[in-house]
Amino acid sequence: MRAAGTVPADTEAWVVDRPGPVGGTRPGPLAWERRPVDAPGSQEILVEVEACGVCRTDLHLAEGDLVPKRARCTPGHEVVGQVVATGSAVEGFAIGDRAGVAWLARTCGTCTYCRSGCENLCPDSRYTGWDRHGGYAGHLTADARFAYPLPQSPPAEELAPLLCAGIIGYRALERAELPAGGLLGIYGFGASAHLTAQLALARGARVAVFTRAPAARQLALDLGAAFAGDSYDPSPEPLDAAILFAPVGEMVPPALAALDRGGTLAVAGIHLSDIPALDYQRHLFQERTLRSVTANTRADGLAYLAEAARTRPAVHVTRYPLRRAEEALADLAADRVNGVAVLLTE
Repeated sequence: MRAAGTVPADTEAWVVDRPGPVGGTRPGPLAWERRPVDAPGSQEILVEVEACGVCRTDLHLAEGDLVPKRARCTPGHEVVGQVVATGSAVEGFAIGDRAGVAWLARTCGTCTYCRSGCENLCPDSRYTGWDRHGGYAGHLTADARFAYPLPQSPPAEELAPLLCAGIIGYRALERAELPAGGLLGIYGFGASAHLTAQLALARGARVAVFTRAPAARQLALDLGAAFAGDSYDPSPEPLDAAILFAPVGEMVPPALAALDRGGTLAVAGIHLSDIPALDYQRHLFQERTLRSVTANTRADGLAYLAEAARTRPAVHVTRYPLRRAEEALADLAADRVNGVAVLLTE
């Protein structure tokens, strides 16, 4: 059976043309092009993009820290848009619905990890904006089983960051095992961190933020953080748990040293520079734990979106037209974005 709905002949999109530094000599790593739009497969939806969040993972892909898995791939995995066509076997979406397309695009569904509820560890997993075209475009297709139904309000630019910055922050907070009422240390304070801080505060925790950007420190205090210092400042008191959002391996030792006995440091990024040698007594002894965070499960996404709907986090958005995606990435790389950058198609 053919897909139901209107499938445009082509769409405008950014693609990773030549990975390298953003914001430098032209041309940059991205190229703007028109490409054909394929009708969605039986389990897919075709989404007309309203907004797409700009994630640090997109920056890693553009600059070559992450090796592209698809030639001339379109970045973007915090996508909000309207369903304009559906495959013949799609359930849960109809034409005109608002959908969210996030990082996790597909898993095998049959491996040990998928069967045990750990689909984020599936060896055959696929990702939006890395394995398949993402949301720096007018349209994209997505597996409906991995997309999220979204309400028609609030505005798309406020929903888009929840789909990665919010979800991965949720999983990182779960992995950090923060005790009730405990003190959470957050290292780096960008898109994901400013949402995670609000999630922790809503749960009754206290938050201490460590970041190099003065504007980010002020935002942290405005959101309710008990402390906001520079990246390597000592903590005012031992941390019960911590999350490292900055992709800087040199921050791992001081973050571990700031933990109280039995505390956990969760590293939230997909990319991290090299970690210096650790001193067992200072950094790991007394049952301190260092653990990574790998993507998320669909259950994480649904749980976070439900919690966000109840708590309504303040999403601090810097808006860019879609055609200014390179500028948004350059601003992100230079720490000129306070909160989250979002691309808008209109």
